[in-house]
Amino acid sequence: MSFITACCHINEESCVLNGDVIAQKNTESGDSWFKQLYKGLTLEYPKFYKMDMLSQAGFIGSELIKKSNPALSTRYQDDEIGLLFANQESSADTDIRFMESYVDKKSPSPSLFVYTLPNIVLGEIAIRNKWFGENMFAVLPKFAPEFFLQYGEIMMVAGAKAVLMGWLGILEGKIEVFVFLVEENSATGMQLNRENLITCAGF
Repeated sequence: MSFITACCHINEESCVLNGDVIAQKNTESGDSWFKQLYKGLTLEYPKFYKMDMLSQAGFIGSELIKKSNPALSTRYQDDEIGLLFANQESSADTDIRFMESYVDKKSPSPSLFVYTLPNIVLGEIAIRNKWFGENMFAVLPKFAPEFFLQYGEIMMVAGAKAVLMGWLGILEGKIEVFVFLVEENSATGMQLNRENLITCAGF
């Protein structure tokens, strides 16, 4: 049996971890919202500043889940944590900015081109944490609980003991991020089923 043991939500204005608001956007700050969250976590990972917004969203979400589960990285082997993410927009937010860099500057930006695939966020999270389990990024018409339930089960059957899952909605200033951790045979958490997942997601 699998359980949702941690979850976080990030929108344009606030960040919620396990039901508690832990940060609200400072509109007077010169930093982007994700940079504000990064600095609030007091992390030392300079590569974060080079990431596109989609990767920053997944990175921040994963760091928040780790914050609420400090033993996550020691509880499992490096190949026992899977990554399962999805969204509706693919990498369109970065694709648009990459295209604009070509139109405006007459020279496409290599730093943006790197992020014109949505699954790059999985690589960023895996590299950061040295997690080598199975990973999957899907582009779906809308948030689909069945996708996470069914594909997550496939990952568990294949050997994962925990799966970090997420919906990363990022497009032209709109932010709808939901990242959650599913663990097998956990003593705590909410049983993973369609109803509980919908309730937890809040979509």
